[in-house]
Amino acid sequence: MTKQFTQDELNKVLWAAADSSRTSVGADVYKDYALTMLFFKYLSDKSKAEYAKLKARFGDDTARIDAKMKTSRFYIPPNSSFDEVYAQKEQDNIGEIINVALRKIEDHNKDKLAGVFSVDFNSESVLGKPQQRNKMMRHLLEDFYKIDLSDISEDIIGNSYMYMIEKFGADAGKKAGEFFTVTAVAELVARLARPKPGDRISDPAVGSGGLLLLAGEEVRKQGSNNFALYGQEAKGQTYQLARMNMFLHGMDQARIEWGDTLNNPMLVENDGLMKFDVNVANPPFSLKKWGAESADADQYNRFWRGIPPKDKGDYAFITHMIETLKPQSGRMAVIVPHGVLFRGGAEGKIRQQLIEENIIDAVIGLAPGFFQTTGIPVAILVIDRAREKGGARENDKDILFIEASKEFKPGKAQNTLAKENADKIVDTFTQRKEVEKFSHIANIDEIKENDYNLNITRYVDTFEEEEEVDIAETIRQIEAINPQLSKLEEQMKHYLKELGIK
Repeated sequence: MTKQFTQDELNKVLWAAADSSRTSVGADVYKDYALTMLFFKYLSDKSKAEYAKLKARFGDDTARIDAKMKTSRFYIPPNSSFDEVYAQKEQDNIGEIINVALRKIEDHNKDKLAGVFSVDFNSESVLGKPQQRNKMMRHLLEDFYKIDLSDISEDIIGNSYMYMIEKFGADAGKKAGEFFTVTAVAELVARLARPKPGDRISDPAVGSGGLLLLAGEEVRKQGSNNFALYGQEAKGQTYQLARMNMFLHGMDQARIEWGDTLNNPMLVENDGLMKFDVNVANPPFSLKKWGAESADADQYNRFWRGIPPKDKGDYAFITHMIETLKPQSGRMAVIVPHGVLFRGGAEGKIRQQLIEENIIDAVIGLAPGFFQTTGIPVAILVIDRAREKGGARENDKDILFIEASKEFKPGKAQNTLAKENADKIVDTFTQRKEVEKFSHIANIDEIKENDYNLNITRYVDTFEEEEEVDIAETIRQIEAINPQLSKLEEQMKHYLKELGIK
């Protein structure tokens, strides 16, 4: 009988299977192999379960069973299932055997899985000499073989996949930022973007897809599955992780593209950039060499407000996200370093233009220590094109500032954003209210007086008065203590003399 796993149980057993096989390969590389192996096992177990159902229905009519299998969600061809590979685990070329099986699966499912198994299980440059890499492959196969995923729902397996990505992210240190956003922060960004049924939702720096999926989950919370997901990722292995993540969550129709969003945007239609109802992102902070030298000739004219500095791509991502929002209605939430709020030069001019366009809705400062990649505090910039002329909110002429740097649960390795912290931020944002020492609504004149500087502490007074010190009383307390100190000193001299110490 198939074991029924709770979410926590499956998380633990899958992580144990993945983590126990690790050798000298770093977490940022090893994750690609462990997560691909999990995906392979999931596909195989689901296919095996489907075959068993069809056999119970059609008996020994193998032709009919095979025809039905080929029309199912995915098809595992002969000699390429996890079990069949596992049976050959002692072969010296086990890495090559795995590669061949995965290529067969891709070839028979080109519409959904073409290229998804991009890691090389036989790579000496990545995994080491044959003895070392064969040992790792065998351990992975043995550990995952023990876990039956045939009866696991998409929600549970999808959540476990994201759980494992987060665990690998915690181990990968600064490299984690290439594929992962801390779940609690990603959930906050998704909530602030306010996706609704019928929305097209995009993430132009999609990573492994967690933030994009959480934005879709916000629509599901409203009782609807009517939304579409889109994303683009520059790094090939991370792009494949995102595709697997979408598949495991049942989002087979999500469109995820591989390429450099700033220099080669792939989400296009009718010879122009696709327009979305919602954009969310955690782009790389202050990306150097982002493509400033060719931005002036951008075929989509995304940088008409000005070209960001060549060594800081923050406003390049912000600008791209704005230009891919639906005019007069699109909404976005993006994580940015605080420098975006106050740096001058080209960035200052772009920021002033955005303020004058009246599309900046809120600036929310978070506590430091949420990310493995940096200890600096970050902010979330919320932009709403419904505030531009002709939009439903064109008469809203202010910006909400939230200073949430004290909203966190401290931890040893890094801080965490607890539910009550996130709820307070979201409630303040949605209710658009002022809270003493926490939030302030600034009108445009106030912002102009500050030279279009959006540094949060200019608008939210967080100063705490210190308790007055009674100097006279403090002196009296010192005078009362002095005789006691003198007595203790005399006792110490006496004890030292007895011990023969001068």
